[in-house]
Amino acid sequence: MLAYIETYGCAFAQAESEIIAGMLAKHGFAIVSSPDVADVLIIVTCHVKEATENKVIYRIRELCRKYPKKPLLVYGCLPRAYPEKVRKACERASLVGNFNLREIPKAVKQALQGERVELLSEIPESKLGLPRIKRNPVIGIVPIAEGCLCSCAYCSTKLSRGEIFSFSPEEIVKEIKHLLKTGCKEIWLTAQDCACYGFDIGTNLAELLQKICKLSQKFFVRVGMLNPLHVKKILPELLQAYENEKIYKFLHLPVQSGSNKILYAMHRRYNVSDFLGVIKTFRERFPFLQLWTDIIVGFPGETEKDFEATKKLLLDIKPDWVNVSKFSVRERTEAAKLKQISTKIKKQRSRELSEIVRELGKKANEKWVGWCGEALVDEKGKYGYVARNFAYKPIVLKADENLLGKFLKVKVVKAESFLFGEILKISSINYRNINKSNPMLSVTALDQ
Repeated sequence: MLAYIETYGCAFAQAESEIIAGMLAKHGFAIVSSPDVADVLIIVTCHVKEATENKVIYRIRELCRKYPKKPLLVYGCLPRAYPEKVRKACERASLVGNFNLREIPKAVKQALQGERVELLSEIPESKLGLPRIKRNPVIGIVPIAEGCLCSCAYCSTKLSRGEIFSFSPEEIVKEIKHLLKTGCKEIWLTAQDCACYGFDIGTNLAELLQKICKLSQKFFVRVGMLNPLHVKKILPELLQAYENEKIYKFLHLPVQSGSNKILYAMHRRYNVSDFLGVIKTFRERFPFLQLWTDIIVGFPGETEKDFEATKKLLLDIKPDWVNVSKFSVRERTEAAKLKQISTKIKKQRSRELSEIVRELGKKANEKWVGWCGEALVDEKGKYGYVARNFAYKPIVLKADENLLGKFLKVKVVKAESFLFGEILKISSINYRNINKSNPMLSVTALDQ
């Protein structure tokens, strides 16, 4: 039997999609790239933003209409949070929530027999130790926890992912060991909030990273999104863990607004000073840290003064990248009940902020021109192969040969929206000799 899987959403959803493919393959299915030839259609969903949800709903309707005789199984966040929307989009679709991942093979077989299935458990489960088919042979995506400890006024994710449910450190390390054996060189740790990992089972993210870094193989770890509220609680230990050369010097720390008034209304439970304190401490230890953050513009009650505070914050911290989102109403959230800002204002603020972000990104890239060091080629993109250095900065390389999965010595020669590099003919790089106070001097560690 042939199965088609289409995926929307975050790295966590991508990991679930890989696991679905792996489980189905173990049960005798072949995974195909087109719904035209498939016997069963599976769509892995997301609802974090209104635009994404609308896209997913449209696609469900399209698949339902275009392939009326093929079973359609809708998995993930959308059927867990808003099952009625999925039923309305396609009455015959089967619904499987993200707490029922392990039951996918059974649900697919039932759907192929003409049954309509609904599995919407309220009880979370571990998603480790399951077969998977990786989309990228170099990258292993490892879910470490599901759910979170916050109740942000705008966020609907908790409707589908629930309270924090951390997977055991032993399971996680075992999963990573397996992925490394299959050829992975880069591990992504993913959760709705990696910063609160382990708080429910008597451990924390820093302790997990220390365990992972004891593995002997050569690999990099990318730590996923961290809520500033919880980073504060483990900051000294987390900084110590980040010292290990296996950890990318990369920090994704969403602030959402530069206004304390708006942060309070969002129920973020930290203020701008808390956010700045975390960044200052990280940058003191790792001066060339790559910093990402997230901003929501047009949250109910956001005045021009609040928006100016957000602009000022970004200009002050100079992040490498910012994910700018226009506030969208999510049903069954507190913010949905508030008086909304006009779409026109949200669009204008989003455009203005996006332009600032583009300029900040270019300036952040310029400081890397001339850098020489080791980088891992982890994907092939539109402009060539993409290598990541110790700060997870993407460096585009041109080559005719297959570079995927290789550790190379590279030099950054140009900075635009991306960094462009060339491969160096150098015999060795000793990472431990890199000047941590100024990684730009790492060229002195090269044996030419």
